[in-house]
Amino acid sequence: MKEHVWGMELDRGGEVSLSRQIFVGVREAVLAGRLAPGEALPSTRLLAGQLGVSRNTVCDAYDMLLAEGFLVSRQGAPTRVAEGLAAQDPAGSRYAATPGLPPVPAASPSYPPVVHDFQTGRPDLRVFPWGLWSRMVKEAGENLPPSARGYGEAQGYAPLRSEIAAWLFRSRGMRVEETDIFITAGATQALHLLAVLLPRREEDLFALESPSHPAAFAIAANQGFSPLWLPVDRHGVLIEPLNDQNVSAVYVTPSHQFPLGGILPAPRRAALIRMAEAQGFYIIEDDYDSEYRYTGAPISPLYTLDQGAGRVIYVGSFSKTMFPALRLGFAIVPPALQKAWRTRRTYLDVQSPVLEQAGLALFLQTRSWDKHIRRMRRLYGQKRQALLEAISQHFAGAAVPWGDAAGLHLVLQFPGQTFGEEFIRGSRQDGIRINPVSVYCPGQGEHADKLLLGYGHLNAREIQNGVAALASFMTGY
Repeated sequence: MKEHVWGMELDRGGEVSLSRQIFVGVREAVLAGRLAPGEALPSTRLLAGQLGVSRNTVCDAYDMLLAEGFLVSRQGAPTRVAEGLAAQDPAGSRYAATPGLPPVPAASPSYPPVVHDFQTGRPDLRVFPWGLWSRMVKEAGENLPPSARGYGEAQGYAPLRSEIAAWLFRSRGMRVEETDIFITAGATQALHLLAVLLPRREEDLFALESPSHPAAFAIAANQGFSPLWLPVDRHGVLIEPLNDQNVSAVYVTPSHQFPLGGILPAPRRAALIRMAEAQGFYIIEDDYDSEYRYTGAPISPLYTLDQGAGRVIYVGSFSKTMFPALRLGFAIVPPALQKAWRTRRTYLDVQSPVLEQAGLALFLQTRSWDKHIRRMRRLYGQKRQALLEAISQHFAGAAVPWGDAAGLHLVLQFPGQTFGEEFIRGSRQDGIRINPVSVYCPGQGEHADKLLLGYGHLNAREIQNGVAALASFMTGY
């Protein structure tokens, strides 16, 4: 492989033809702005000599570029780059800024490989019962009736909805009608659909916790909502700023606040329900990590306090309890929104894949799901203990854990410290991937003394080595 003009590299022993490689190289140079609109390209003979290929090879590449409109040519004139194709502006910014969203950099800095990874939201896929799951999917597929293999209901596969309702009752004490459960492609799709369907006036706000998951804000902003940020303390969201506000919906994580880990106290839960009823807004409850609680029984969802008022929309996902690529979740949708949900989902993607839905229904029906959750709760509990012991060993009381009673991550507070972009860059240069809590906050400087440590995907040795490397890095930070 050899470096050539415009940053192209030709792989002469690869499966992709040289003409196709030249086509891609020129196309990328045009889109990146390295070849300016209207710029003349070398003749086919000259470029062939520069690249060390036959002229016919370059002619084929130019023909493809002309056919797709990347180049323009007139008889007797040089071939030139077409107008209006560059994806970068002259300053090199790859993406235009979206109002209300942070700018996306043109390229990430060049970092060494990650050795110690504390990224959040990652289950341990090494211990998932893949053989059992494969047998479940095979058996479910073999027993699917022909009617289930056509276009199905936008609401989702009925047997799966029935099993989810049964599981919610036995695990949470939630009495939910199968007809109110809607299958989704994960929690993210549920949020997308709700942001479109929520009744709203022009001045309505979308309330979010601060800090919170950036996906919720991005989805709301893309639908034109302005945010109302609600502060969070050690126990969860503070709801007083909702008073006398025009709010369409409030997005909350009451059973394990993301990312700080607080459990919303009962008085605040009841007050939030009363406010929703009085002011007419919806509460979107994301119960993302509730299966993995290590001290006491699972927290009762906010949904159980709604008592049929239809103000709470409960959103669940199987990404952490099964595996992220499954892309299955669900929402408990109030009757007032169900017709619009079905219509929107029908014209969005029709339905979720039925084979995976059938396999998951069988996984739940046979109680293989319950057994899997119990096993993973024990395993994650051991990892949590290993992490807390490593923190105690290497930071000797200098760090205060937050939100370690549930979930697959915890927050580590270092009173008096400040973690920002310099810390992120420095730790990545040391092979450590870890985020400060402040990156999940809308304002600068909020929770700047806290780090977020995901541990679900790590084993005990990886946890110990990672915390030791973090402590070593922070000694010189």
